[in-house]
Amino acid sequence: MAETITLKGADGFAFSAYHEPAFTPRKGGVIVIQEIFGIDRHVRADVERWAKMGYEAIAPAMFDRLQRDFHAEHDDAGIKAGIEKARATPLEQALGDIAACRDFLAKHGGKVCVVGYCYGGSLTWLAASRVDGIAAASSYYGSMVQANAAAPLGCPTIVHLGRTDAGIPADEVAAAVAEHHPDVAVHIYEGAGHGFNNQSPERYNAEAADLARHRTLELFDNA
Repeated sequence: MAETITLKGADGFAFSAYHEPAFTPRKGGVIVIQEIFGIDRHVRADVERWAKMGYEAIAPAMFDRLQRDFHAEHDDAGIKAGIEKARATPLEQALGDIAACRDFLAKHGGKVCVVGYCYGGSLTWLAASRVDGIAAASSYYGSMVQANAAAPLGCPTIVHLGRTDAGIPADEVAAAVAEHHPDVAVHIYEGAGHGFNNQSPERYNAEAADLARHRTLELFDNA
């Protein structure tokens, strides 16, 4: 049964996280890192999907220090509010909260993987580089991947990008990653835009989302 739990970050701050045990025999744990909109219905749905695929899943509320239970709509005001929260959250603090989730899941045994979307896609790439003990990482349309393409990676990692994403130049990101990590697959989904895994009508691309999830599950299962 899904629940909201409390974990402590490296700075001692108690932040909330949405948690769901594996529905089937447990394969390991997955940290689900939110978009800029907070732990909304889409993040909770993704946690449930991973739980149904055999992974104990947890989604940390990355903006709790700024505003408890932050949620934003997918409109101009919500995007503005989410971007402000993301920019006001130090990266090391965010990575420390991801490490706290890793520790929580590791106590239950097995591997710990990370998947993240948008803001969370950037944090996933950085976690693969800077957070020890991650078995595999799947980054979806993170705007910071290109700038951090040279970062060393500590685990198998894949990247998912939408061809029509107006904010992320897919081919440029793929080239930057290939230059430094030729073994990292960068999947570009034709006809898909930013947020294609998010089931809001203006973003969702079912074909791209299903294929990206299949590839991510294969990565995690083989980690």
